[in-house]
Amino acid sequence: MLDPFARKLVNRPLNACAGFLKKGNIKPDQVTIAGFALGVLAFFLVWMNKYKIALLFILLNRIMDGLDGSLARLTKKTDAGGFLDICLDFIFYSGAIAGFALADPQKNAIPAVFLMLSFVGTGTSFLTFAVMAQKNDLKNLTCPNKSMYYIGGLTEGTETILFFSLMCMFPDSFPFLAFFFSFLCLVTTVTRVWSGYNTLKEIAENKENAMAGTNTDIYHNP
Repeated sequence: MLDPFARKLVNRPLNACAGFLKKGNIKPDQVTIAGFALGVLAFFLVWMNKYKIALLFILLNRIMDGLDGSLARLTKKTDAGGFLDICLDFIFYSGAIAGFALADPQKNAIPAVFLMLSFVGTGTSFLTFAVMAQKNDLKNLTCPNKSMYYIGGLTEGTETILFFSLMCMFPDSFPFLAFFFSFLCLVTTVTRVWSGYNTLKEIAENKENAMAGTNTDIYHNP
């Protein structure tokens, strides 16, 4: 929900950094992998209850996630790079929550399970619609530079960063924050499934009507 506003704030500094990396012949995939490595370190730091340091690495991971896209747009976007980026993103998201579960299993395990379950809902609805959107040649005018169709929702990248930050700053409140964010992710999943289903159903019906009209024209044409 907040991603369009966040992009307006970070695009200029990210593009400036990307220009510097381009001069150094740094590849977007290298930035993606480096960012993921920082995310893995964040997982271990959360596990060891080093929440403040972990927050730094989480933020660095998210900066790198935006930076690889800016660099790709300055150099060359590839399907392989987009695939790698989204795969490592979802692994990072779940890994960070797993770190909280391991840090205090008695208190955090159940909330973490619910949150990771909600991530499955937001992730599958996001990725499945992206596949169907490409199949039907749908264009996302909101995010035209992305490697795949980005269907919006109540919880997107910016909201996830915000809650991860709150969890690291207030680790004792993790159960409440996790359950609350799970609820928001559930709302996102429901709205994505509803809108995605109806959008694709409408496209199919329009195609059928167009085909029926074409066949009628052919039949009546001498």
